[in-house]
Amino acid sequence: QVHLSESGGGSVQPGGSLRLSCADSGDNFNNYAMAWFRQPPGDEREFVSGITWNGGLTNYADSVKGRFTISRDNAKSTVYLEMNSLKPEDTAVYVCAGRFAPNSARPSINPSQYSYWGNGTLVTVSS
Repeated sequence: QVHLSESGGGSVQPGGSLRLSCADSGDNFNNYAMAWFRQPPGDEREFVSGITWNGGLTNYADSVKGRFTISRDNAKSTVYLEMNSLKPEDTAVYVCAGRFAPNSARPSINPSQYSYWGNGTLVTVSS
C-alpha cells in the first residue's frame, strides 16, 4: 500500500534553502509519477513541481523555476524538493502526491489526478 510521509520543512530567512523529502512506505514506488503541491495560508492548493517514474522528465511552476529542483531516488522510494533562494511568498504547507503512471508522460499539474497524498510539511520564510 502507498503511504507518503513528508519531512524537511521548517522556518528559514529569505534567501535561504531547504530540502524536503517524501518517502513512500510501499513497494512499487517506481510505478508512480510524483509531485509537490503547496497551499499558502488562506489560499488554494497550487502545483509546484512534478517528476516521472524514473526522473526522466520534470516540470515546474513558473514561480519556482530556477530556484527549486525536484529529484527522486527509487532505491530509497523517496522524492525530494530542493528549494533555494526562498521568498516569503513560498510560505506554505508543502504536500507530496503520487499517481500510477509508469510512462514518460509529462507529470500532471492537476491535483485531482493524483491518488496518494501525504499530510504535508510547513515551510515558513520570513525575516
